[in-house]
Amino acid sequence: MLGKFVKDFFRDKQKPGYGALDIFKYIGPGLLVTVGFIDPGNWAANLAAGSQFGYQLLWIITVSTILLIILQHNVAHLGIATGLCLAEAAVKFTPKWASRTLLFSAMGASVSTSFAEILGAAVALNMLFDIPIPAGALMTFIFVLVLLLTNGYSRIEKFIIAFVSVIGLSFLYELKLVDIDWAQAGIGWIKPSLPEGSIIIVMSVLGAVVMPHNLFLHSEVIQSRQWNREDEKIIRKQMDYELFDTLFSMFLGWAINSAIIILAASTFFQHSIHVEEIQQASGILSPILGTNAAVVFAVALLLAGIASSITSGMAAGSIFAGFFGEPYDIKDNHTRLGVIISLTLAFLVTLFIGNPYHSMIISQMILSIQLPVTIVFQVYLTSSKKVMGKYANKKRTIFLLLLSGGMVIFFNLWLLMSFIL
Repeated sequence: MLGKFVKDFFRDKQKPGYGALDIFKYIGPGLLVTVGFIDPGNWAANLAAGSQFGYQLLWIITVSTILLIILQHNVAHLGIATGLCLAEAAVKFTPKWASRTLLFSAMGASVSTSFAEILGAAVALNMLFDIPIPAGALMTFIFVLVLLLTNGYSRIEKFIIAFVSVIGLSFLYELKLVDIDWAQAGIGWIKPSLPEGSIIIVMSVLGAVVMPHNLFLHSEVIQSRQWNREDEKIIRKQMDYELFDTLFSMFLGWAINSAIIILAASTFFQHSIHVEEIQQASGILSPILGTNAAVVFAVALLLAGIASSITSGMAAGSIFAGFFGEPYDIKDNHTRLGVIISLTLAFLVTLFIGNPYHSMIISQMILSIQLPVTIVFQVYLTSSKKVMGKYANKKRTIFLLLLSGGMVIFFNLWLLMSFIL
C-alpha cells in the first residue's frame, strides 16, 4: 500500500497540479514577455501619446494587448506541442530562403529592441546620477551581458518577476498623486480615435506592445516547464495553464502601459506641456507631483531598461541559435553569439544617436514594420498539421490570427502613405 502511494506520488509530480495555487507555479514565461512591452521604448511611445493627445490613444493599448494575447497564446502552443521554438520550427519546416528571410529580419528587430532598452536604462542613470548617456549605455550593456552569460534561465526569471513587481508598484504610487478624469480614460480605452498627426505614435505604440522578438521568446521559454510530451492530458493541461499565465501577464502589461499614458495625459497634456524627451518628463514631474515622483519614475525606468534588455538578449540568442536548428542554451556558442551580436550592435548605435526620445519612438515603429513577416510564418507553422499534428489551428483561430496580421499590415500601409502623400 505504502509502495503504491509513493509510486503514484512521484508519477503525479510529472503532471501539472490541478489546484488553484498550482496555477501560480506556471506563471513566469508570460511575465518575461510582459517585460518586453513595458520597456523604455513603450515609455517613450506612451509618453508621446499621453502628452500630445491626452486620453484619446488609450484604445491602441487595448487593441494591441488583444492582438498580443492572440499571438502570444498561439506561439506558446507551438512550443508546447512541438518542443520547438518559432526559429527552430521555421528552419525545419520552411524553405531555406524563407527561414533565412525571417530570421535575418527578426535579428534586425531584436537589435532595434535592444537599442531602446539599453538607451532607456542609460537615460534613467542620467536622470538619477547625472551619468552621461554613452557611459550609462556602456554600464547597462556590460551588466546585462554578464548577467545573461553567467546565469541560468530560472534565476533570470526571478529577476524579471521582481523587476515587473517594482515597476507596477511604482506606477500605482504615481497614479495616486495625479487627478485623473476616469470618464475620459474609459472612453479612450474603447473608442478608436486618430487625431491629426497621430499615426506615427499609433504605430510606435503598436510596435512597442506587439513585438516580434517576444513571439520567438515566448515559444522558447514556455519549454522551461518540463513535462511528458507523450501524454496528451499533460499537454492539454500545460496549454490551459499557459493561457492563464498569458492572460494574467498581458493584463498586467496593459495596466502598466495604460498607466503611463494616463500619467502623461493627467500631467503634461492637462498643462499643455509637449514632452520632447524622457529626462524632461522627469524634470516636469518634480514641480507638479514632487521630487519623490520623479525619483520613482527614474528608478522604474532603470528597472524596465535592465529587465527588457535581458529578455531582448534572450530572444536574440533564441533567434540566432535557430539558424542552426538549435534551442536557446546560454552554454552553447551559437546562443551566446546571438546574445552578444544583438546587445553589442544595439550599444554601438546608442553612441551615434542625437535625440534619445525620438530614437526610441522610431525603434518601436521599426518593430511594427517587421511584425507582419513574423506573423505570416507563425500562422503558417501553427496551422500546419505536419508541424502541429492534432494541435494545429482550427479555422476560427486562423481567422483571428489573419485578422490580427491584417490590422498590423493596414496600419503599416497607412503609415507608408502618410509619408508619401
